[in-house]
Amino acid sequence: MKMTTERNRPAGLAAIDREMVRQHADAIASYEAAAPVAARAAVSLKKTGRLLLLGMGGSHAVNRAVEPLYRALGIDAVALPLSEQLGQPLPIAGRTIFVTSQSGESAEVVRWFNETGGTEESFGLTLEGSSFLARTAPSLVGSGGTELAFAATRSLTVTFALHLAILTALGEDPAAALAVLKAPEDHDISAALSALENVVTVVTSGRRLQGVAEALALGLTELSRRPCFSLEGGQLRHGPMEMLGPEIGVVLFRGFDETAGLVTTMAVSAVETGAPVILFDASSEAPVTGAVTIRFAPATGLAAIFAMLPVAQRLMIAFAGTRVENAGTPIRSTKITRSE
Repeated sequence: MKMTTERNRPAGLAAIDREMVRQHADAIASYEAAAPVAARAAVSLKKTGRLLLLGMGGSHAVNRAVEPLYRALGIDAVALPLSEQLGQPLPIAGRTIFVTSQSGESAEVVRWFNETGGTEESFGLTLEGSSFLARTAPSLVGSGGTELAFAATRSLTVTFALHLAILTALGEDPAAALAVLKAPEDHDISAALSALENVVTVVTSGRRLQGVAEALALGLTELSRRPCFSLEGGQLRHGPMEMLGPEIGVVLFRGFDETAGLVTTMAVSAVETGAPVILFDASSEAPVTGAVTIRFAPATGLAAIFAMLPVAQRLMIAFAGTRVENAGTPIRSTKITRSE
């Protein structure tokens, strides 16, 4: 039976599998190789004290996830979609700017540099060392080359590792995050997958880990072709709770931080609606009755992200595999979005 399953696995999902297998090793290599440019980026941040994180798609989700980490260091960090910056820009003078693009070739990246000329405080984060972005700005380049599979998996983990290099250069201790990359936790996702068996769509949410929730929702949408989306915990509370019920899956992320209690109360409220609730939990709080809890060692920041993300990705891939015959093969999109 297992052989048949593997033989029939859609090519798109098999391509994602190949990326997933490499992601931890590539992330560690990326962290180590990025140190020289990371040091330059840290110097810039110490000088400006302000950071504008620009990207699209999965890159923007990464930016949202690291936004609070830079803010915790006293840096005025804001993550914006690059398309929004092009249309209604924040002032760029006096800010350090991180432009993130897995391919380094996205249409918005090219246009932003062509229109602004970049700035002396602009840096790139990319997986492709020969890309437009890497040629145009000093760039932290992830190891392992361009991600070939459609939905972002390895590229997210590798880009987080590039941020770990910058945060280390700013004085953060990378030990906990590196330990997770070197010895990832494995978790059974079968109960979570079963809980989502009859839902029509999934809503993801977090507080300090909201960026991870957004990355998962994007991947779920891309792979399952269902309109899965993400709402920060407070935003979910303010009205959209109306949609919850047995047909709407809820995936929550709870870390070992001061927002954990708010995620707990959301999980309790979501369970009360009859919605199947999955809780990715790296807090030290008690499990939530009625929710499927996937428990990790207590962690915060990038250590929590590195622990949870690959397991959440496996759930995302498995969910899509139950919904779509050719999951992972885009029919309306391309890996590198060259049009706006």
